This record gives sequence, structure tokens and C-alpha cells, in this order.
Amino acid sequence: MAVIQLHLQSHPSKFNGISKHPFAYNPHKPKKLFSPKAVSSRTQRIMESISVGGEVGGAGGAYSYEALKRLDNVWSSICSIDQTAVQEPKKVVSNTPALFSESDMANKEVDKFDVLVCGGTLGIFLATALSLKGLRVGVVERNLLKGREQEWNISKKELMELVEVGILTEDDIEQATTSVFNPNRCGFETKGEIWVLNILNLGVSPAKLIDIVRDRFTSLGGVIFENCSVSSINVYQDIAVLQLMEGKILSASLIIDAMGNFSPILKQIRGGRKPDGVCLVVGSCCRGFKENSNSDVIFSSAEAKPVGRSEAQYFWEAFPAGSGPLDRTTYMFTYVEPKPSSPTIEELLEDYWDLMPKYQEVSLNDLEVLRVIYGIFPTYRDSPLPAAFNRILQFGDASGIQSPVSFGGFGSLTRHLGRLSNGIHEAISGNLLDSDNLSLLNPYMPNLSASWLFQRAMSARKEAGVSPDFINDLLYANFMSMQRLGDPVLRPFLQDVIQFGPLVKTLGLVMLTKPQIIPSIFKQVGFPVLIDWLGHFSSLGSYTFLSIFIDPLIRPVVDTFSTEKKYKWNRQLEAWKYGAGLDYKFSNEELTKTTSVHRT
Repeated sequence: MAVIQLHLQSHPSKFNGISKHPFAYNPHKPKKLFSPKAVSSRTQRIMESISVGGEVGGAGGAYSYEALKRLDNVWSSICSIDQTAVQEPKKVVSNTPALFSESDMANKEVDKFDVLVCGGTLGIFLATALSLKGLRVGVVERNLLKGREQEWNISKKELMELVEVGILTEDDIEQATTSVFNPNRCGFETKGEIWVLNILNLGVSPAKLIDIVRDRFTSLGGVIFENCSVSSINVYQDIAVLQLMEGKILSASLIIDAMGNFSPILKQIRGGRKPDGVCLVVGSCCRGFKENSNSDVIFSSAEAKPVGRSEAQYFWEAFPAGSGPLDRTTYMFTYVEPKPSSPTIEELLEDYWDLMPKYQEVSLNDLEVLRVIYGIFPTYRDSPLPAAFNRILQFGDASGIQSPVSFGGFGSLTRHLGRLSNGIHEAISGNLLDSDNLSLLNPYMPNLSASWLFQRAMSARKEAGVSPDFINDLLYANFMSMQRLGDPVLRPFLQDVIQFGPLVKTLGLVMLTKPQIIPSIFKQVGFPVLIDWLGHFSSLGSYTFLSIFIDPLIRPVVDTFSTEKKYKWNRQLEAWKYGAGLDYKFSNEELTKTTSVHRT
């Protein structure tokens, strides 16, 4: 996953003048802490006080304060994109209407595969699933293929889907799980709180998990090309040829782009278009928290506030970290439309250092900063992304399969890995690798498109003219309605799964219990967005009907179809099921647990 995010490792340094821990930041002694030659931000001083390790791929791969400034420059360039100007991104993929076997390049080929996966952090999971099906798979990773230290927070149900695919065992999950915590809070300002069990309540070590999957992949004959970057891809009639910047030439029947939101292939397909929305995330992992047994799935401690030349509604997440009993990770995030007045990431971090201590009821001076975390998560309404070329398929964040209100692709990967690995194997076996057939693997999913209304509703917009506490009011009304309707409504939503029945019930209950909020909803989201959403909402209902009633009639006869027709119908049945969110099934453990409400 190529989401740009930073995690800084700490160990003994020359950072002096603190009150308790050797790496805690003490704002009351700046002259002793840092050189007075230049005025620096608190973020810069904290980050430069922490020694860092080497880069790894995917989220958490960047490091240093300089990396933060580079990311802010990337973010600034995104915000400044002129939609009326013609964008000409670097051309990475080209088509050659000829046979590679007859070209002059054929004798320079180093190795040949059934599948090449570009981007190893999440790509290694798909690569292993495809290797289990007997395909010869290679993985290209521009750094060393290893996971970051900061945990991924996930539910066990989602990890068990990797067990079902066959790339993990339950013992592997136990080995990679570094922390388990319950209960988990959803709360909005002083309005009230909902507590849930077994939602995002596991901390999983990406370093351990990827090591396990990497070993399984290589034991199956998989080949990893580390410290290698994609230079160009040439799609011939008989094969796709990948040239690395290091000079190697590899070929494959199918190339999978798992390089994330900032993939050069994705930039070529999007044509430099500005994202429709962005989730900005900052945070840290610190040591010194005395109360550290539960987590926050989503929490808002204040109404929308001015940030620079813009306005932002801040949300929080907090989880115990597996590195120690007093270690805790806190994230602050906000949804924005990318425009020149949008806040910078460093501005958000400055707010984070001010607000996090109050949120967690702790003094910053009593904390040892282990890692500083930040990232940008761009999303587009026209997602998932259909295949734009023959023999090339987007996967993970590069495909836009993740929800526009989530932090990226690991959770969506677990949901879709079985579907995608089966479909890719079927496409390769039937030589159905043209862009039209590959696009069926990333189909329109109305439940994903319907999620756009939630991101819009959670984005502070000055021009909307609504009350500063509107977003908290709306979210609290929705969560309370879902809680009253029970786990079958609340639990899938908290795991980024939108279903037609629960959505209808929730919206209906909100309108009945809080009708006065409806005019503000229209002002906040705008009529064009609302009309567009109604189309996706209708499709969500249609897909639900088709999956429940029509799928059982068609599925028994699909195996009698021709290879191509069978492939297309299998993809259509999957599109109905996943597009309606009906792939989500309650586990036995979930059926025995309930949510509880605590009002303040």
C-alpha cells in the first residue's frame, strides 16, 4: 500500500531537558532543547529529537522531518491542481500491437511469470494466494519487503478471511497479534457514547505478519525482487513486459499494480486528476499511558474549528500498542476537499500536540514519543477503477476498492482477497486478460459509492453554512439509531460494510427521531451529491434483490456455460454480492456479543 505515512523509531539520542522520559518533549524548556539559530515548529523539534531506522515499503515507509515536508509539498501540489488544465503525467504503460516472442527484446528477458505483482506490502498477500493456486508469481518491491513496526488494527473476523483463503493459519494469527483489547468506544463530544465489543480490537504486527506470508510465498516457489523500481511496462499481444530501473526485464501474462494511491500507473490512468476527497491523518505512538485497556473506534471531542485558511472537523482513534503495557497509539484525522486553502499536514500535527493530551487526559511531558505518524489518503468517486490496459490490473489502494471513509486497504484486502484470487486465476486459465474482462474484477459496487455521502457529511465546509456542531449531531443521531436497531445494523457499518436493509432502517429512524436535522443535511452535502447518492442507493437495493433472489437461480447452471461466459457470470454474481455488502456474515462469536450504551 503506497499510502504515504511516517513512523519514527526511537532509541537513545542527545535529546535533553525533559521532565520524565529521555525522549519526552518539554515545551517549557525550548532553549535547552534546541538550537536558537532558527525558529522551528514543535513538530520539527519533536521529530528531529527521535532517531530513525531505515525505510520499508508501503505505509510507514517514509521517515524524518524532511520526509514530512516532502509529503506536504505533494499534498500542496494535489490541492493546487487546475482541473481545467490538461494534465500529462509520465507515461509508464505503452501498447505494442505485436508478439513479444518475435521482438528484438525477447532475448533480453531475465525471467518469465504467470503473474508479476508490483508493490509488496499488500501485494505479497495476493501473490501468496495466487501461488497457492499453482501460478508462478513474482513480486517487485522498491524497498526491502518487510512490514512497519506500527500495528494494523483489525478485527479477528477479518483476519480469519485470510485463513479461509489459505495464506495464514490460526497459529500465524496468534503469532502476529501483539495486543487484544475491549471494549471499544464510539463517542461524539458530550452527546453520548456507544461501546462495542470485538471491533478493531486486535493489534497485528505488520512486520511479523509480512514475514510469515513472505516465507510462505517463497516456499511455494515465489520470487521477490527487492530494491527494484518499475521503469516501464510494454503490453504486447502475447505478454506484458516489465522493465525495471535497475535494468532487468521481466515478463508475465498479467501484471498487478499494488503500488497504492501514488502508483505511477494509476497517475497515468487518472491523467493527473485531482482526488474528489482526502482523509488526512496524523498521530503518534507514545509510552506513559496509565489507562490503556480499551480503544476508540471513532471519537469526536469538539465541534468543527478553523485551521489555517480552512475549517476542519477532527476525529480520533486510539488503541493500545503491542510494544508495551503503557504504549498507546492515537490518531487524529479529518476529511477535506483538496483545495489551496486546505490545512497542511504539519498544521494538523501542531494541533495534534495541543489537543491529544486533553483527549487522552495525560500530560505531553509525561509521554515518551516512540513514533510520529502521518498520511494522506486520496479517494475518487469513480472507484473501483476498471482496467485501462490489457494484461494490467489494479489491486488494493491502487484500485480504489477501499471505503472513502477508511484509512486504506488492509481491511478491504481481507474482504476481497478470496474473490480476487479466484477471479484472477480464472482469467489467466481462460486467457481472458483483455481490459474488458479484467474490469469485471473491479466492478461498480453501489455500497462503496454510497459511502461517499458519509465522507461528504463528515467534511467541514465553511460555505455550507451549518452549525459547527452539525457533524457531531448527525453522527451521534446515526450511531444511536444503529445501536437501537442492534448489532446486525451497527457492526457491519463499523467495519466499512454498507447494506441496503440496515441503511434504510437507520435513515428512517434518524428522520423519525430527529427531523429537525434534515434541512442541515441538504445544506451540508449539497443537492448534486444527494441526487448522485440516490442513484447509488437505488442500485444498492437492486443489487441486494439480485443477489438474494436471482443469484440462487443462476448459480446452479453457471458451470455448464462456456469458459468465457462462465467467467463473466461468476464476476457478475460476485458484483451483486459484494456490491450489496452481502459478503459480510456474522461469526458465532459476534452473534453472542451485544453493544451497550453509556450516555454522558
